[in-house]
Amino acid sequence: MNSGIIQLDILQFSTVYVLLILVLAIMKYAKIDQSKLLFVASLRMSIQLYLAGLVLTYVFGNPHPLFVVAYLVAMVIFASHRILKQNQRLNRAFRRRIVMAIAGCGTLILVFFVTLVVRTDFFNPQYTISLGGMIFGNSMTAVNLGLKAFTQNLDQERAKSETLLNAGIEPKAILMPHVKNGLEMAFIPTLNSMLNMGIIALPGMMTGQILSGTLPLTAIMYQIAIMISIATSVTLTAFVALYWGYPTLISQRKQITWYQHEQ
Repeated sequence: MNSGIIQLDILQFSTVYVLLILVLAIMKYAKIDQSKLLFVASLRMSIQLYLAGLVLTYVFGNPHPLFVVAYLVAMVIFASHRILKQNQRLNRAFRRRIVMAIAGCGTLILVFFVTLVVRTDFFNPQYTISLGGMIFGNSMTAVNLGLKAFTQNLDQERAKSETLLNAGIEPKAILMPHVKNGLEMAFIPTLNSMLNMGIIALPGMMTGQILSGTLPLTAIMYQIAIMISIATSVTLTAFVALYWGYPTLISQRKQITWYQHEQ
C-alpha cells in the first residue's frame, strides 16, 4: 500500500474550481438566481478552510492543552451561534439550554471516543480537534433540523393546540408530539447516512485515511467507530436540547408562551 498521498500544487488544486462553471451554467439554464450565493459560499469556504489549515498546522506543530481547549470552545461557540441565529424566536432559557446541550453532550462523546476507543491523550490535537469537528458539526446540523421541525409543527398546529388548551389539556401533553417529531427529524439523516455507507458512498474520513496510505480495514474500523459516536452525539444532543428546552415554553399559568410571542 502506498504510504503517502499525492501532493497537489497550486495549479492542480485550482483546476477543481473549473467545475463551478458547470454549476453556474445549470443555474443560468434553470433561471435560478443564486450565482452570487454560490460565489460567496465557495469563496468563504475556501478562506475559512485555508485559515483553519494555518491554525491547525501551528497547533499540530506546537501541541498544548490550551490550544486544544481553545479550538473546541471556538467550535462550540460557532455551532451555537449558527443554531441560535436560525431560531431567534426561542426564549432565552431555551437558547441557553441548547448551548449547554451542544457543549456538554458533544464533549462527553468526544472524551469517550478519544480516551476509551482510540485510547490516546485527550489533548492530542490530531485526534481531538479532527474528531471534535465531526461530532460538533453533525450535532449542530441535527439540532437545527430538530428545532426547525419542532417550531414549524407548533406554528402549523396552533389552532389545534389552542383548542386543546381551552379544553383543559396539559401543555406538556400538547407539546410532546412536536418534541418527538423534532427528535425524529434530527437523527433520521444520520441513520440514513449509516445505511448507505460502504455501498453507495465511501465516507469522507475513510476516504481521507485511504488516500493518505492507511490500510482499508484500519480506515473502516475508524469510520465505523466515529459514525457510531456521531449517531450517539446527534441523538443525545437533540434529545437534551428538545426535552430540556420545551418546558421553558410553558408558563406558570399553564399556557404555551410560543403562541404569546414571549421571549
